[in-house]
Amino acid sequence: MKTKERIILLLLAALNFTHILDFMIMMPLGNFLMPHFNINTQQFSSVVAAYTFSAGITGFFAAFFADSFDRKKILLFGFIGFLIGTLCCALAPTYGLLFAARIVAGAFGGLIGAQVLSIVADLVPYERRASAMATIMSAFSVSSIFGVPFSLYLSSHFSWHTPFYFIAGLGVVLIPLLIRFIPKMDKHLNEDGPKISPLELVRGVVSDPNQVMALLLSGIIMMGHFLIVPFLNPYLEFNMGFSSKTQTPLMYLVGGSLTLVCSPIIGRIADRTGKFKLFTIMVLLGVFPIAFITNMPHIPFYFVLCVTGFWFIVSSGRSIPAQAMVSNVVPPERRGSFMSFNSSIQQLFVGSSSLIAGFIVHKTADNKIENYNLTGYLSIVLILSSILIAWRLNKTMERRKKESLKEVQKEAQ
Repeated sequence: MKTKERIILLLLAALNFTHILDFMIMMPLGNFLMPHFNINTQQFSSVVAAYTFSAGITGFFAAFFADSFDRKKILLFGFIGFLIGTLCCALAPTYGLLFAARIVAGAFGGLIGAQVLSIVADLVPYERRASAMATIMSAFSVSSIFGVPFSLYLSSHFSWHTPFYFIAGLGVVLIPLLIRFIPKMDKHLNEDGPKISPLELVRGVVSDPNQVMALLLSGIIMMGHFLIVPFLNPYLEFNMGFSSKTQTPLMYLVGGSLTLVCSPIIGRIADRTGKFKLFTIMVLLGVFPIAFITNMPHIPFYFVLCVTGFWFIVSSGRSIPAQAMVSNVVPPERRGSFMSFNSSIQQLFVGSSSLIAGFIVHKTADNKIENYNLTGYLSIVLILSSILIAWRLNKTMERRKKESLKEVQKEAQ
């Protein structure tokens, strides 16, 4: 990997860190937000879902113009708007204003994820793309290692507003670096071919089984994972008796550290042994920690760290090969639009998972969480079903690859 390429990937990962942390921190903040605003589980899941639904809707409409502009410009526009929305979250004095601020942050945040993945896909060939995706997705690990524990520390010792100030301030530092080092990403604008209207774009996605399967794969993976995330922290504190100040932040620290170390290795293995093969292994391994976490007996906290750490690794291990597969279903000139659809679907499925979890789970008068095990069972069903979707997608992609190779050989003769 070239030095310039590495710098770009690290900057995009840093941008992803702020973007992911803003979303991730809302879930463990449930311990603070529900008592502070005197809201129930449905209201809390709604404020979490407000960001993702807003991002999903914006990502959908962004698909209609994403390939008509320099990807760098769209990325910067979305990032600046996202930082403004995050600052509004920090300043929100009431539940209603916080809800509105999450919508604003999500509206701009919906532009970010698709552009990051499109830039990576444009810069890095498919043969090395899982490794590049692993670098980008390391932002999730760093968010867990540093961001979430530090944000929980700030919330515990100052107020729940403070983490949002931290994210906004970090984003301001990143903006000049992004302007300086990210090159123009407008090569796709020079591709030959007629411009596609929004209606034709949607029709093209819906009529292509590969694109439909790729979007469904992204959505199912996200829903399966985030069904159990929103109420994990309240469950560990209010049901299991672990401290949100000193113990549960360690879960994110340990899990994120393991993921940061393992993600590059997982990316290289996926590139060498096959993305679908590794994806399947990680899905099957992921069943066990999900079942244990959502049916947790009273055990020492060090054992909780072992199980959740393994869960972090296999969750990341699913996403890395899956996103590499998804990014390859369309040519470069249409990748920005497709990845916007992909980001939109992910956000909508995450938002739906939060709402579903909010209706399944109930909070008792003493703040204990009930029916959390049901979210685990549903999560397992969803992630297992993703194997079939990924298998069909991989089978089709392999057939297309063989057909393309035959055509190249015929032309050479």
